[in-house]
Amino acid sequence: MKIFITGTDTNVGKTLICSWIALHTGFAYFKPIQTGTSDGADSLEVQKLSDAKIYPEIYAYKEPLSPHLAAKIEKDTIDIEKIVLPKEKNLIIEGAGGVLVPINDTYLMIDLIKKLGVSVILVTHTTLGTINHTLLSLEALRKRNIQVAGVIMNGKQNSQNSNAIEFYGQTSILAEFPKLEIINKNALQNVILPEKLKQILEVE
Repeated sequence: MKIFITGTDTNVGKTLICSWIALHTGFAYFKPIQTGTSDGADSLEVQKLSDAKIYPEIYAYKEPLSPHLAAKIEKDTIDIEKIVLPKEKNLIIEGAGGVLVPINDTYLMIDLIKKLGVSVILVTHTTLGTINHTLLSLEALRKRNIQVAGVIMNGKQNSQNSNAIEFYGQTSILAEFPKLEIINKNALQNVILPEKLKQILEVE
């Protein structure tokens, strides 16, 4: 099972969700495009929180910017043909930013997802504005015939927003990840994977 974790925005909690899933399932982790390495790579955070097998980035840039701009600053261009998935049975692939973030002058993150041919889990906030952002992201993914496995809500529980996303987005809320006061491996271990998410990931 290979699954792509994308989000409605930057800082929506993709890396946290990747760590949580990897910790509970033993899935390996791969973030093909990383920006903001000056603040530390997401792969280091995932490894610290989950002990997952980590595959190195294909592209990594210092500035915490959109991939197309971070690459341009370093006089580089991202070639999506060079991004090939590792030969790993169970793999989490993490995107950079949201689904329509530019990768280069031609392609967006959503084009990379389409090229890789994997299903998507969309991570979204629980707060005000999330319905609009989530429905727009779902619409963009479906317009390109990308299979959406479901949505993970990250933050303080808001049943009205999660119900609205499930209904209007015609999707499944796979998990409602709680707001954690402290983020460490033990805290993630205590948040159990829901059955819906286990089924999608094909784990016991």
